[in-house]
Amino acid sequence: MPYAYGGESVVPMSRSPVRPGSIVQERRLTAVSGEQVAVPDPDRLIHLQFRRFAGCPVCNLHLRSVVRRHEEIEAAGVREVVLFHSPAGELLPHTTDLPFAVVADPDKRLYREFGVESSPRALLAPRAWWPILRAVVSGLREVVRGREHLPSTSPHGGRLGLPADFLVAPDGRVLAATYGEHVYDQWPVDELLRLTAAHTTKPRKPQQHS
Repeated sequence: MPYAYGGESVVPMSRSPVRPGSIVQERRLTAVSGEQVAVPDPDRLIHLQFRRFAGCPVCNLHLRSVVRRHEEIEAAGVREVVLFHSPAGELLPHTTDLPFAVVADPDKRLYREFGVESSPRALLAPRAWWPILRAVVSGLREVVRGREHLPSTSPHGGRLGLPADFLVAPDGRVLAATYGEHVYDQWPVDELLRLTAAHTTKPRKPQQHS
C-alpha cells in the first residue's frame, strides 16, 4: 500500500528486483534529444542508470564524474543510458551538454519494471549526508557559473528516489546489478570499468607442458 512521507507519496515496488542472469527484453527508448536507443544494444554493453529528478544535485555530482571519463567508458565497450523520472521538458535544460543518452520516464514505467524504489532512506541514511552537502555546494557553484540550472522546488516524481545500476550484455543478459541504499549509492566509474573487464576479458587457456 502507498504511504506518505513529508507529503510525498511513496509506493513500494511489488516486482522482484532484476538480478544478474535476468533477461532484459528488447525495446527502443526515446532520449530527450530525440535519439532512438536500443536496449539491449546489439554491439556493446549498456550501463543502464536509474537516477532521480531533473537537476538533482546528487545526480549531477555523479554524472559529472561520468562525463569526465566518458571516452574511457566508451573505449571499454560500454554505452551509457541514463533514466530520470522527470518529463522530457524538465530534463532538457539540464542535459544539453551530456555526451550520452538521457531518457525521461515520468510515469516510472521502467522504474517499476526494474524494481527501482523510492524510500525515505534515500535522504535519511547517514552515509548520504556528506555527498548531499557536497553536491548542494558544488551544484550552487555550477549554477552561479551558468553551467547548471536549479531544480524544481517540487520535482516530478518526488525527492525520495533511490538510484540503481545495471550492466546489460548485447544478448539482454544482466551481468551486474546494484540497488542503491541511499541517494549516492551507485557505481563509481572505477567500479563500472572493473565489472566490465570482469565480464569481457576472456580467461587465459592453461599452458600445456610437455
